[in-house]
Amino acid sequence: MYEFKLYVVGRTPKSTAAIDELKTLLTGAFNGHYHLKVIYIIENPEEAEKNKVLATPTLEKVSPEPVRKVIGDLSNSEMVLFALGLTAE
Repeated sequence: MYEFKLYVVGRTPKSTAAIDELKTLLTGAFNGHYHLKVIYIIENPEEAEKNKVLATPTLEKVSPEPVRKVIGDLSNSEMVLFALGLTAE
């Protein structure tokens, strides 16, 4: 099971778009075998600080290890998967 965290500023149109793009990517790539936790920095700044998130959106692959992060545009599925060290199954 893959586990991801997505850090976004708040419940804005850009954040909603990033969440939607990521869910489409993960569903297509991993056929539902993933867990995604969305962290709204405005509501939970200590979580972002603890994980050293400085920009949004930031996507973090928590497991399987190694932990990897992608910062910024999530619209290019191939590049996001490559940056996380993953390939579509």
